[in-house]
Amino acid sequence: MNPAARWAGLPVLAFVLVTAVIGVQVANGGGSYEPLRPADPCAEREVTSRSDGVEGLTEQLVLIAVDEAACTLQVSREELTLRLAQPGDRTDAEIDALRDGLTAAVARLEADETLPPASSLVDEVLDSADLNGFLKSAIRALPDGVIDTALKTDDVLTRAIADLDIRDLLENLTDQDDLERQVGVAVEQAVKDSLVDRLRDVF
Repeated sequence: MNPAARWAGLPVLAFVLVTAVIGVQVANGGGSYEPLRPADPCAEREVTSRSDGVEGLTEQLVLIAVDEAACTLQVSREELTLRLAQPGDRTDAEIDALRDGLTAAVARLEADETLPPASSLVDEVLDSADLNGFLKSAIRALPDGVIDTALKTDDVLTRAIADLDIRDLLENLTDQDDLERQVGVAVEQAVKDSLVDRLRDVF
């Protein structure tokens, strides 16, 4: 084959190769490709945590709360987290939706019977509590039944959420990933503080 014929055949070869690639993509569903839609925040989803104890519990609460808040505000979960990560004032509707979402998360876990008993959280809470050693030992000596009768986990969580300054918390967000992390840390600390206060009352 002379050089001129070889050059003339290159566009034909390129066309054949491109057509073959397109054919493979269409055969594998490429012709009906649609971009993924954000998940519906109003559709209940299974929420789990890799962590245990108070950290795992608060992670579940925050994930459910963000879904609930996004559903209330009629935006996607991704849009809400992006919006809250931006600097600027938070609306009362956003604050109320997030607080109501946390409270709804407690109710959902209670209804699912997946809230842990308060006695299962006591050792972890006491480890980080600012209490004298005698009082910690005395509380740890209480039977689980006494603690669980005196402290209902849903009640402790609801009180902790009611006392949480969500507006102040959201002002400290620096990026999208911070939302779940900072809210989770704040809820975790609020739960621990609330448990310690209630344990003092019990004792």
